[in-house]
Amino acid sequence: MMLMSIDQQYHVYMLASRPNGTLYIGITRDLIRRIHEHRTHTDPKSFTARHAVTRLVWFEAYDDPENAIRREKRLKEWQRTWKIALIEEKKPHWDDLYPGIL
Repeated sequence: MMLMSIDQQYHVYMLASRPNGTLYIGITRDLIRRIHEHRTHTDPKSFTARHAVTRLVWFEAYDDPENAIRREKRLKEWQRTWKIALIEEKKPHWDDLYPGIL
């Protein structure tokens, strides 16, 4: 089995403004670049910029873009309480994961 680096995968990710704050779900091929764009408000009119949603609180990697897209769409349909449970299952303090992926 060949291991893929973080930049060779598709990522579904969740950002938060703060613990139990505003949530944002996205998908990207370049997780580091995309989270950096959210954190630096590359588009000041974007949802994440307007709501200060910059904390990376959860992500999953996929080799196949279709599976990643399906997962993103499913998560967006979830109830908020389910999303919070998903985050808190691994990170009960809503730690920012971004420094760990750099």
